[in-house]
Amino acid sequence: MNYGFTHYHQTTLDEQLLYNHLQKLVGVSSPQDMLACFRCLFLGDQEYQVTEVWEALERIVDSESVRDRFPFIINRCCYILVNQWQKQSRLQWAIPELIDLLLIEPTTLPSSWTAHRLRRLLYKFVQTDEYRALRRLANAFKDSTKPEPDCQPKLENLIVRYPYLYEHCFLTDHSEIDQRQQIRKMQEAAGRKFDRDLYQYITYQQKTTIQELGVNPPHNPTLLSDRKLSQAIDHFTGQVDGGYTYNESSQLFLKQSSKASSYHAFKGELYEYLTNSMDGKYANRYFKRRLEQTLKDTLSHNDSVMVNSSLVAGTCKRLFDFLVVESAQKPQHFVLVDLTNNLGVTNVMGLMLKIVLVCRQTKRELEKRFAVLFTHYGNFERPQVVWLVESLENLNIAFSTHFGSSAMRSLKIS
Repeated sequence: MNYGFTHYHQTTLDEQLLYNHLQKLVGVSSPQDMLACFRCLFLGDQEYQVTEVWEALERIVDSESVRDRFPFIINRCCYILVNQWQKQSRLQWAIPELIDLLLIEPTTLPSSWTAHRLRRLLYKFVQTDEYRALRRLANAFKDSTKPEPDCQPKLENLIVRYPYLYEHCFLTDHSEIDQRQQIRKMQEAAGRKFDRDLYQYITYQQKTTIQELGVNPPHNPTLLSDRKLSQAIDHFTGQVDGGYTYNESSQLFLKQSSKASSYHAFKGELYEYLTNSMDGKYANRYFKRRLEQTLKDTLSHNDSVMVNSSLVAGTCKRLFDFLVVESAQKPQHFVLVDLTNNLGVTNVMGLMLKIVLVCRQTKRELEKRFAVLFTHYGNFERPQVVWLVESLENLNIAFSTHFGSSAMRSLKIS
């Protein structure tokens, strides 16, 4: 069950007093002291030692709207600490400790009505989407600060590797503006790092002399084997459609389809664009037929009108529903599994890229759908979902080579 709360609600004086108190403390206290303070404030056996803060918390807990507002309040309190600690790698260990702290069940009886009520509110909070988003964020720091090379991590612990999932996995509809800004900064930094690491790896592979190669080759920045990484790089930067790269092929399609006589005609041209490099029994006997029918049924009441940007975006979204997954409420994704098994992961991610290049604003829709799958399989160990891990890695490469740094986008593979 999820307990909702008001989005961007007006902060009360008592709430602001609580936030100011934590903001002041976290700037001058060690993580150990802050964790103890946080536990005492929200899970303690006794009244908090700072009287005015405890009295403010009492008034918050006694308010009629606390059930709706408390998830917002505790989420913001957590982010005050997280935002401070994530700035320094030596402090990041405390982030998963903080999020784990909220799951601790006190063994002693509460000393007051306020303490009792706080425990009940926290119990409800850890069942919310907001807490689950905090847990996924904590996993990113747990993965980066406590690597365990000898054991297979769960999929959820790989989240740090996929910047394009951050916004969808770490935020909810109720996240505040400052939280969104912080996650966006994390996303941009992680994206730049992957671009840099991948660029160094690729350029090193193109060197030929011993002097150029040096003694410290850059590591493979993905979870793919060196062979699969090389194939993916060649695929996403090379020629795939009759001598055209992905970018060239999409530009040619957009130019031609702009002259389509109707939306129905556009869908026919889109089908040809998406399938012109597909071959083999599976594609010809099964997939192409299903794709053609899906396009035929998509927004068919508009078939006679001229195509416009809204129809193009709606078509791409419908394709992602069909090819990947529709939503967390409808998590069926057998088409994607079937495709990766029969066409290969890299080719399938190339198909996704083709769609995104037709309507770049739908890149976010594709990210959102892979975030649904990532969450769906979060508790699976990596060997159990190899197809999904390889899909996420290939998508990372596709996005880096087409939407990443200028160096990556202009890279030519010899």
